[in-house]
Amino acid sequence: MISLILKEEKTLTLFDRVFGGNDYNYERTVAAIDAAIAQYGEAEAVAFPNTAYNLPCYYSITGKKINNLGELKAALENDIHPMMTRNPRLQDAFDSGVASALCAEFLEVLKYLHGAEPYAEPEMGFLSDAFVRNLGLPLVTGDIPGVAVIIGGAEDPAETVELAKSYQALGLLVTLTGSSVKHCAESGMNLGEGVRVVPLGYEDQSVIHVVSVALRAALIFGAIQPGDTKALYKYTMDRIRAFVNAYKSLTDEIVSYGAGAIQLGFPVISNETENMFRVPKSLIQQLDTSKWNATSLEARDIKLKITKIDIPVSYASAFEGEIIRKGDMQVEVDGSRVDCFELVQTKEMQEIEDHKITVIGPEIDEIPVGSKISLSYTVEVAGKAMQADFESVMERKIHAWINCIEGVMHTGQRDMIRIRISKADYEAGFKFAHLGEVLYAKVKSEFEVVVDKCQVTIVVDAEQNKELRAKANEIFNKRDARLASMTDESVDTFYTCIMCQAFSPSHVCIVTPERLGLCGAVSWLDAKATQELDPTGPCQPILKTGCQDEKLGRYDSMDEAVNKYSHGAVEKITLYSLFQDPMTSCGCFECICGVEPCSMGVVITCREHAGMTPLGMSFSEMASMTGGGVQTPGFMGHGKHFISSKKFIAAEGGPGRIVWMPKMLKDQMRERLDATVLDMYGVENFTDMIADETICTEDPEQLLEYLGNVGHPVLGMEPFDM
Repeated sequence: MISLILKEEKTLTLFDRVFGGNDYNYERTVAAIDAAIAQYGEAEAVAFPNTAYNLPCYYSITGKKINNLGELKAALENDIHPMMTRNPRLQDAFDSGVASALCAEFLEVLKYLHGAEPYAEPEMGFLSDAFVRNLGLPLVTGDIPGVAVIIGGAEDPAETVELAKSYQALGLLVTLTGSSVKHCAESGMNLGEGVRVVPLGYEDQSVIHVVSVALRAALIFGAIQPGDTKALYKYTMDRIRAFVNAYKSLTDEIVSYGAGAIQLGFPVISNETENMFRVPKSLIQQLDTSKWNATSLEARDIKLKITKIDIPVSYASAFEGEIIRKGDMQVEVDGSRVDCFELVQTKEMQEIEDHKITVIGPEIDEIPVGSKISLSYTVEVAGKAMQADFESVMERKIHAWINCIEGVMHTGQRDMIRIRISKADYEAGFKFAHLGEVLYAKVKSEFEVVVDKCQVTIVVDAEQNKELRAKANEIFNKRDARLASMTDESVDTFYTCIMCQAFSPSHVCIVTPERLGLCGAVSWLDAKATQELDPTGPCQPILKTGCQDEKLGRYDSMDEAVNKYSHGAVEKITLYSLFQDPMTSCGCFECICGVEPCSMGVVITCREHAGMTPLGMSFSEMASMTGGGVQTPGFMGHGKHFISSKKFIAAEGGPGRIVWMPKMLKDQMRERLDATVLDMYGVENFTDMIADETICTEDPEQLLEYLGNVGHPVLGMEPFDM
């Protein structure tokens, strides 16, 4: 038995602390539920907002859903209380820790009764399914290498802020609970999902909201069956690289949460000395909090690949979603108003001086604050293995590369870029030349296999950029003409993409010229470049052989590939069908489509849209029907740009089957989708024929009436062969 002898000779054990915290949580949960029933009655609905997983922690662990207060009370008595065993064994302590965490979830969901919105800035409280799915791709690619859970704060608030920033600078997702929220908010630190520093709540029990994220990740990406705790805990241990930093003094409540975290595989690091004890590799006492960062990364086996970039501000993927407001802006580059562009060009080796950064025109400290300026940057590369096809791949990465600079915001691409550099960066000494340093460092690190030399030229001159932009557009137009002619039929090789297998072990994407990866981030050219850069990596070539059905997109070689790379979990796929062996989904998909049976069309929704669809389901609810590397005929995850492809559900009639999309998605896809449908069916302005939430949401009859009024082509198509 692990124990401590106190000064008064009283023995306090690990079990006393965990069981005491569990008892405390259970008793106040009983009281809170009874009070809620007294106020609202047992039939009052119970739910967190914007999730298809009910009470996600309870549902993940028990496989049961709770609908009202009466069921919540019964679940507490019948499911949670039996977990509260009091045997002096570590497993009993861990089980009681999980029980304590579930009590915290029950306490938190009571805050949302009757449509309440209990959290206000800076607190975020419950994190939506969309938040979890948005983490999928960066977790897979390593842009988010781990999750730091900070509970409480240091005696000196500046120390708490420094710890949070140290994790943020490494790209980790940082969640804050208790005093750490107050310390970071009062310091003026930028907080929120966009910068991956998430303040959950001032109460210790709000830590359950990051536990909820971890458990939903297992259901969404890992296809873990709710109630299968053995598989659930193995998934969180093996695939969710989270850890807890808990500042002293620790209450029994926090110690009980720590036991629950350890059950999930998340080590706890603390500087507590009173009534504290060690559990090897799980409960770690580190009194020097300046070493918490290194201790935590080692304990969770988080390995980081850091590219040193010589700039005066931090650089990390955590800053990728940072917003620079107009009042905080030093200068702005706006391609919609002035001549701007970003371009990558291949040159001969002798034409390039490696690491040459040139700024033509004034530097940032020579330009009045608040100015909108004309700026371009041309990245010239050379290498024996460099191919012109890789230029556009590199250009698409510039958006992320620039956004990872603390205090810099980048949107758009090509000649429609927009960049804001903050006043804080200017005061830190950031210059235009530092943009060149970032571009050079990232090209050389991410494309080291094909790029031997790189130089960057930045032009801050309106007259020169007018001429240079015209030349850049000539290059863009030539590329577009080549890509437009590239179809699935024009190539002899497709590619696998199994990057998501880090979280979804049986999922395999097949990437073709006309079907990009369902995350929206991997095109055929991206996959081709990835294979060149890493020949044994996630993107492997598949020769198109053994065509069984061209309309369905069924090939012997594709079946063999998915069988091999899914480790036998998936035997057959088709590339163009919604019903017959559709491609699997991992959970990172941008959009999901599902059959609308009344119109014999398909409904599409996206992560950004939280509302209902005519299927009577939200994005989260539709997404829960698939994902985790399983095939679900009638539902399919996909990328946004696949919507405008001629291969979109081609076996069932193509994009002319689309009957409903959120308005924001319609606006994004309008130009490309209208052009595709005009070419395929001779129908003009097709996007206007698609219903959206301003026309109907949950009423299929209203949808049918609208489709009839606009003469939607789906009404003339044959019914689905389901």
